[in-house]
Amino acid sequence: MYNMKSIGYARVSTLGQTLDAQLEKLGAVGCSHVFQEKVSGAVRDRPELKSALGSLTEGDVLVVTRLDRLARSTRDLLDIVHEIENRGAKLKALADSWADTTTPTGKLILTVLGGLAEFERALIAERTAEGREQARRDGRHLGRPSKLNSYQRRTVVKMRFDGSNNAEIARVFGVSRSTISRIK
Repeated sequence: MYNMKSIGYARVSTLGQTLDAQLEKLGAVGCSHVFQEKVSGAVRDRPELKSALGSLTEGDVLVVTRLDRLARSTRDLLDIVHEIENRGAKLKALADSWADTTTPTGKLILTVLGGLAEFERALIAERTAEGREQARRDGRHLGRPSKLNSYQRRTVVKMRFDGSNNAEIARVFGVSRSTISRIK
């Protein structure tokens, strides 16, 4: 059998807030270690969360008091759950009983949420592709506007023909060398 341990993660958004209530709850459920940080959940790079996830091994459970301490969006939550599961571990949110992958019901609900998020991404990709296709049919230019107008592009070709290299031409027009190299 696995050597299961409960690992806690506690987070508050500002330095003026305290972790005390979260630490008390996580200690009461037997977390062997609690990773703590004071940083906004909107920040993607949270060192203590990375450490908590990195410490998980097969059979462990990452425990949080509430899901909003762990993730700010459904997509963020699903990415974190995916990483937890890849390590063979589980997630348990004390105040959100439906978000407990140690139970079949919690696993089912998070799986359904993952399916809905994937469906939503597919719909967005489909609508985006349809919009691009319609724009092409309508003759609209897609992407960033050209840095140089047609007269300048013709001048670039002539300068190159006259022996100037891309770096020299780029300095004249105030653009990058790669912009000049793409002009045929």
